[in-house]
Amino acid sequence: MRITDDLYGTFELEPILVKLIESNPIQRLKGIHQGGASYLVNEKWNETRYDHSIGVMLLIRKMGGSLEEQVAGLLHDVSHTAFSHVVDLVFKNEEQSYHEEIFKRVVTESEIPAILSANSISLVKLFDDANWSILEQPAPDLCADRIDSTLRDMYRYGQITLDEVEYFLGHLVLHEGTLHLNHLGAAEWFSETYYKEVIDFFMDPLNVYGYDRLSKLLTYALAEGYLTPPDLLMEDEQVLQKLRALSDPQISKYLSELTPPIYIEENKNEATIHLKTKVRLIDPMVIEGECISRASERSTRVEQMNAKAQQRALEGMSIKVLAPSTQKNPVHE
Repeated sequence: MRITDDLYGTFELEPILVKLIESNPIQRLKGIHQGGASYLVNEKWNETRYDHSIGVMLLIRKMGGSLEEQVAGLLHDVSHTAFSHVVDLVFKNEEQSYHEEIFKRVVTESEIPAILSANSISLVKLFDDANWSILEQPAPDLCADRIDSTLRDMYRYGQITLDEVEYFLGHLVLHEGTLHLNHLGAAEWFSETYYKEVIDFFMDPLNVYGYDRLSKLLTYALAEGYLTPPDLLMEDEQVLQKLRALSDPQISKYLSELTPPIYIEENKNEATIHLKTKVRLIDPMVIEGECISRASERSTRVEQMNAKAQQRALEGMSIKVLAPSTQKNPVHE
């Protein structure tokens, strides 16, 4: 299979990658939206876990990662539930790690083990993140997962250009098994882009509103027995179709509240919704000559961005829901 990605280019894939891409767990990700509730409140926010998973695999490949690590990158999100991290709000999972907690079970109960076994790839090794230093690193370091989600969303939503992506990738290097940048300017650019994603996008009032309303809908549906946890491993629209078929007035109310036009405003004094997000900081390692350091140690700009992002995350976002008659133009038509 030859595959072309807007960000990383064209690649020829080995048969095992093709079989995994064609498997049900990966194909399901075409129906799982990266931004959770975002596509419901703004149809343009429609990036999927499938595109991201392919992207992570290709970025690992581009950086010289092994075939095994490419497999791990392709599979890393197969256990994401419908609506991605919205479910973490439902289950009050503050670390936003519900998909990680069920990863082993979801993989084991699928056709993935048979595909891996037929290609002599260890299932036990797959489950140990310590084996995949390009794919995953704790914040604030760079890793393929963190990089692709940032670049892909911000490129798709018009916040960065392809030329900027190519500039960044041109300065991305592998040093002793982990991702570094070889230019401080690239580290400053990525830090700014990353905070456009985790602060400006995920804390956009419309996104916060969507997460709040959808999490309330799913919580109610689970409590009433309309949904069970296994149902959350369906695609986003399959879950919604199941809920739309119900005659419960409360379900109908929640669904209508997720349908544009939506009238809200940021309002700290009269908030009806307040959401704090997990603090996600980035501080890339920069290698220039014999000097290796964090970007913030050499860039006041990165240091200031980190401090501002941490403060914004700790403060959270306060939203007031408005009656349609009180605002001429909705947040989204």
